[in-house]
Amino acid sequence: MTKLEVEVVSTETIKPSSPTPDHLRCHNLSFLDQIQPPIFMLKQSLSKTLTQYYPLAGRAIENAYVDCNDQGAPYVQARVRSPLSDVISQPDPNQLNQLLPCELDNVGDLVLAVQVNVFDCGGMAIGVCISHKVADALSLIMFLNSWATISRGDCNIKNSTVSPPIFDLATHFPPRSISGFKPSTGITREKIVTKRFVFSASTVASLRSKYTDNKNNERKPTRIVALSAFIWARVIASTQGKPNPNTLYKVLQAVNLRTRMDPPLPEYHFGNVSRFAMSSPSFDEEEDMCYRMVGQMREAIRTIDGDYMAKIKDGDAHLEFLKQRAEEFMKGEVASFSFTSLCSFPLYETDFGWSNPVWVASASLPFKNLVVFMDAGSSGGIEVWVNLKEEDMAKFQDDEQLLASFTITLSTGSNLIKLLISCANSITALTAFSLRKSKRVYVHATR
Repeated sequence: MTKLEVEVVSTETIKPSSPTPDHLRCHNLSFLDQIQPPIFMLKQSLSKTLTQYYPLAGRAIENAYVDCNDQGAPYVQARVRSPLSDVISQPDPNQLNQLLPCELDNVGDLVLAVQVNVFDCGGMAIGVCISHKVADALSLIMFLNSWATISRGDCNIKNSTVSPPIFDLATHFPPRSISGFKPSTGITREKIVTKRFVFSASTVASLRSKYTDNKNNERKPTRIVALSAFIWARVIASTQGKPNPNTLYKVLQAVNLRTRMDPPLPEYHFGNVSRFAMSSPSFDEEEDMCYRMVGQMREAIRTIDGDYMAKIKDGDAHLEFLKQRAEEFMKGEVASFSFTSLCSFPLYETDFGWSNPVWVASASLPFKNLVVFMDAGSSGGIEVWVNLKEEDMAKFQDDEQLLASFTITLSTGSNLIKLLISCANSITALTAFSLRKSKRVYVHATR
């Protein structure tokens, strides 16, 4: 894509349309939150939405709570001196960050920020940043869909098909003293390169079949587990040749805890209701690395059970585990690789009145060894956004098995384009609307 020229036109603060009651002024962070690594109609509807999502209009107070003081969310309007078609047809993750309202490593005490970008062609992109200290990816999507619902004309979320958020996560995971533990942002000073790879539905299906033990009537691995094993194996093969026996490898997979609680939590519980399942790959030169990895990843996910939930609710045992793991990482004893998936999430329901999304993608992230999965539209394929050190990416993107498995072709339509990412201390979402007559793009991003 050609170089984006983004000019900030105005900056203001959008506050809730009605004040937050005094008894809701202090929004306590749950234990999971504490350990989490750190246009008129649009403005009017955002103001109304913030009344329902009142913590997003407040300010984060250290690692304890959000002061729901109604200070509001920064709202930036910018002009982009580039055609929207370039962003759609040839996306450059590094340039997409210009459409976001703030830098990922410089957010201060803000909880939410918005940037509306208007292209010369009439297209519009909305960049939304929301603190990962108060929200996970599903919570972000819930907020965006609520905002879109109100923007379409539903003035009250309670009277619409969107359920109002519940902010009682701290009652399920009570906050506690985490003295001696400081959640890492994961941001590195190393040069990180982000690349996008698209795997067709048939390729993903082939990987699932390949890593299934038919002799034992084993169920096929999920699309995400199969693709994660393949990506991890190709990174190791392209950058190291084979695993280093002196290195302790850790593979982390984001898991939604809502459905694993007893009783399950409804999806509209707002906050960080997710943790990482962690596996330590073992290797056998006589066995396919991917096949073994699939089994280990599936077993790690199965450990997120009732006993695991009980330990997290107790907090102390899990906190000691986190401290020990942090020490291992600080000493350089562990090489980690993280996977997070937004596949099958309701990303394509964010309709501000200009139709539904046709594309979901990611921007550039300063996090090493992070992979984000997203549905490739309605094709059944998966977009894989890989973040690696510059020298590692140069080797990975030339891997022969990788090159034989994906396509860089992306068909674009005339509806909504939505770009969304999830990372350690922030979630960023970019949403672009492109209409047949008047192209409008909205970019949402979260931090």
